[in-house]
Amino acid sequence: MTNIEEDRVRHHVDETHEDIYAEDGSVRSDFLAMVGAAIADRDLLFLRQNVASLHESELGDLLESILPDQRLALVRLLGNEFDLTALTEVDEAIRLEIVDQMPNEQIAAAIGELDSDDAVYILEDLDQEDREEILAQLPFTERVRLRRALDYPESSAGRRMQTEFVAVPPFWTVGQTIDYMREEEDLPDSFTQIFVIDPTFKLLGVVDLDRILRTKRQVKIEAVMRETNYPIPADMDQEEAAQLFEQYDLISAAVVDDNGRLVGVLTIDDVVDVIQEEAEEDIMRLGGVGDEELSDTVIDISRSRVPWLLVNLLTAILAASVIALFDATIQQIVALAVLMPIVAGMGGNAASQTMTVTVRALATRNLDIHNAWRVVRREAGVGLLNGLIFGILIGIAAGLWFRDPNIGGLIASAMLINMMAAALAGIMIPLLLDKIGADPAVSSAVFVTTVTDVTGFFSFLGLATWWFAIG
Repeated sequence: MTNIEEDRVRHHVDETHEDIYAEDGSVRSDFLAMVGAAIADRDLLFLRQNVASLHESELGDLLESILPDQRLALVRLLGNEFDLTALTEVDEAIRLEIVDQMPNEQIAAAIGELDSDDAVYILEDLDQEDREEILAQLPFTERVRLRRALDYPESSAGRRMQTEFVAVPPFWTVGQTIDYMREEEDLPDSFTQIFVIDPTFKLLGVVDLDRILRTKRQVKIEAVMRETNYPIPADMDQEEAAQLFEQYDLISAAVVDDNGRLVGVLTIDDVVDVIQEEAEEDIMRLGGVGDEELSDTVIDISRSRVPWLLVNLLTAILAASVIALFDATIQQIVALAVLMPIVAGMGGNAASQTMTVTVRALATRNLDIHNAWRVVRREAGVGLLNGLIFGILIGIAAGLWFRDPNIGGLIASAMLINMMAAALAGIMIPLLLDKIGADPAVSSAVFVTTVTDVTGFFSFLGLATWWFAIG
């Protein structure tokens, strides 16, 4: 690229830095090239104008798109102008890589400017020693708030909550509350509700901002407050808290401790992140790949996948041992060896469909003891219908292929049996695992595949052995 072209592109980026994405949603290649050149040239003016001013999510995408050496150099060049909030938008491996290269003093200074939920998100992944050193440099009140949030279990509402909120006593008037919001400097940047508390910080109720604006100044807060909609215990799992937001269309919700005292607020932006993370986690676990990140190394990815692949190997040996029971029959009728993968494969695919729906229904609490048997009967009906349809289709095809109606009838019968078994296994195994406290998203696939393989091979080869024995 010539100097004239480079200057033209840089000018274009300066003019439209807010549009850094290509049509496919990736960061524009010309923008990446300009950022790379600016890092290499230590062009602070360009970086301040076109990188430091990006939205945190855009900066996060940029950090994930550039090379590791460029990432670290960019953070060093921007110094205190680097928006630490962007680290909440990147993979954990990238976040740790960047934080490890930043002085604790710089992290502490940046943490002090973040919302508490973002600060906790960054601090929770640090080593205990570094975390304590950073916290020690923060003001006392902020340090206490962050430590209290970090004491809650991982993936709990207490970890996700924002400890900055607006709370007033019930005897204040609307006018006092408005004056307080205008004059107090230590308030959240944005909020939609004002919480009402007693002297011990016990939650009494909530007032929406629109209600405040439409009420006369002399009216007391206790006259316009309402009971808090579904206060969330701080130790509640974040997925359960997200389900409350979804069920009751909440924008924000109070977070309370075991004594009902207000300790924070959970907002819809955090809940959206939770929903996305939990859905992604379920999908990853169904594939047996754990908590992988795109930035993970080959060794890390291999280590996370090997355990379930080993389990799959053992179950495959079990299925192979079933085939070995009928080796004499297979030697006599070669068609069986050709057709039996079809039975097992169709059963596995059918079971995966049922299992995916079941695991997701369990995760969203749409499937429980009250409707479980109705859903089981429905899936059994689906398995029977699909078994008949595909049994007839493969039976006709196999009969014509090998010019033997017996082969067609055998594979049709085996297909029906295995499709029924697949439907029942796809729903019963996740239900059973959930009942005993195991995560059905992690464990279901291996057991369901084993059932369909064993059932498919045993039914097809067993029926064939019996049929040709009596014939």
